[in-house]
Formats: sequence, C-alpha cells, structure tokens
Amino acid sequence: MLLTAQDPSPVRVLRPSAPSDIFLTADHAGEVIPKALGDLGVPESERQRHIARDIGIAGVTEHLSALLGATAVLQTYSRLVIDCNRNPNWPSAMPEVSEYTPIPGNTGLTAADRNQRVQAIFTPYHDRIAALLDQRAGRPTILVAMHSFTPVFKGESRPMQVGILFDQDVALARIMIDLLRGEGDLTVGENAPYALTPESDYSVPTHAVKRGLRHLEIEIRQDLIADPTGQQAWAERFARLLTAASRALQG
Repeated sequence: MLLTAQDPSPVRVLRPSAPSDIFLTADHAGEVIPKALGDLGVPESERQRHIARDIGIAGVTEHLSALLGATAVLQTYSRLVIDCNRNPNWPSAMPEVSEYTPIPGNTGLTAADRNQRVQAIFTPYHDRIAALLDQRAGRPTILVAMHSFTPVFKGESRPMQVGILFDQDVALARIMIDLLRGEGDLTVGENAPYALTPESDYSVPTHAVKRGLRHLEIEIRQDLIADPTGQQAWAERFARLLTAASRALQG
C-alpha cells in the first residue's frame, strides 16, 4: 500500500451538504508526498515552488467555500506524485521533469507503481467529486475549478492577474470575463494563460462537461494570493462575482 495511517486522506471536503449552486474543486491544493516516497529526490526549495502545488489556491478555496456556503473538494497530495488534473495515462500525470526540474522519484515507474498512485490518490479524489455531484442530481450546479498560475513561466511573462478557462460553457465564461473586466483594475485572460480542453485537462471535462454542468476554471496569479491577506481578498472578490454570474444565468 502506498498510503499508511501516517499519511493524510487524499481528499478534503468542505461543506458537503452546502446549499449554494457553486461547487468548488481544487486539484492542486496540496503539497504532501506519501512517506513511502520520501521527497521524490526533489530538493525542498523546488518542492516549495509551483511545480509541486498551486500556490495560494487552498486558502482562496477555503475562504470562498465559507463565503458562498459552497461545497469544496480539495486534493491533498503534491501534483509531483500524481497530477489529478491529468489523465493518469498521460506522461504529464507523473512527470519525470517538471518545468526544468528533474523528478528522480518519477523516473522508471512501472505500471504497478503508477497504478498504486492512481488507486491511492487519484481515484478516491475523483470518486468523491463524482459521488457529491450524484447527490446533487436535479439541482442547479456550477462547477468551478480553482487554480493558480506563475507570473513567469519558462521565461515568458504573464501580465494578466486572472484567467478564465472554459470548454463548452462559453456563456458563463463570457459573463465572468465581462464582470472581471468591469472591475476596472484587472487584465483578464480568456482561455489564458492556458486553454481548457479534453486533451489538456481532466477534471472539468470529466465532471462538468460529461454531465452537462455549467463550468468555469479560474486561474489566479500566484504572487497575488501567496499570503493570507491576498487569499482573503480574492475569495471576497470571487464570492461577489460568482454570485452575480449565477444570478445573470438565472435572469
């Protein structure tokens, strides 16, 4: 077994029976590495970078869940162990190199090694999301996937403070992009700094698109939410704007 009694659960659920139409997920909220895997051969300085987790997004999601009275599902383990927003069969799910950093503990993984991580971490996380969504059948639901991004990636500067990613739910994305731009102090990415597609993402295509649910993926620049003050401020902003977006859909 990969996880023992000394290791935390792979999933945290906040407010499982909450009344809000908003349903939050955070695929990259955690930075834990199972004790059996040591440090994956990655120095502490690298494990504190964005390659290991979405910096700040756990705090934003926790605050946002409280402000909205919304269910939130957060993943506990580092995406260096397994990226829960990637199909487990993709090389990027357990990368041998992340950005420019070698991940020795991911080199030469056997099929059994990979399956062990899937069964211990990936499957329980996604099964919990699916079960909670099943319980909401017949209720209006907007799945909002929470992520953060780096100001600079491989030497390329990213000037936007926030990005809205979407697949098939263009109407909701348009509402949210317009609301964010209406704030007057933001540069907003539209399917930037990443595009959301079935070839690049797992969670939204699997849990929202296949169910026909309204959906958004929110990307917040990490330097803006690296501390508790920023996390609280952005949660308050998105609580207000997601409420307005939900009302606009109903109107």
